Amino acid sequence: MPAFDPVRSFRKLAYNNALANVRLYQACAALKPGEFEAKRVSFFPSIKATLNHILTVDWFYVDALEGGTLGLKAFDIEEPYDRLDELSREQADVDRRLVAFCENVTPETALAIIDIQRTGRIQRERADDVLNHVFQHQTHHRGQVHAMLAGTSVAPPQLDEFIVADDARFRGEELAALGWDETKLIR
Repeated sequence: MPAFDPVRSFRKLAYNNALANVRLYQACAALKPGEFEAKRVSFFPSIKATLNHILTVDWFYVDALEGGTLGLKAFDIEEPYDRLDELSREQADVDRRLVAFCENVTPETALAIIDIQRTGRIQRERADDVLNHVFQHQTHHRGQVHAMLAGTSVAPPQLDEFIVADDARFRGEELAALGWDETKLIR
């Protein structure tokens, strides 16, 4: 039996994240006019606001993981995208960056200290802790969008069928949308 590989876990979580986002955005693309931006009961007041929040937080943390300098500029515009197609494209881009980071992470880089710009200070965190936070944050807010979809014309999609081998039969469409195949997920 192979030894436990924590780096593999980060890759699998990044893959799951991207696959779940593809499925969630596909569901949102089927919304009727007005449903995307309609006021709803949740932490953020709409599906649009929640998806924009996920994106801007991803920009912030993925940039920090990459050693970038975007910092708080990630939040200059609270909802940078009004249209789902633009938002979807940008989310897919940051998901690709997160996957690339996780595909290249090593035990040493997972333990590296990264600088996160905060108002008036620099927060210093281990990269593995930031990765865990990013995945938890996405899951948390995707769940809110999932719940909000229940009040629309679109049924909330299954979002947890991506990591284990037995779920391969459920993820083909999302793999194809990303240009991936099963070999990417099993390594």
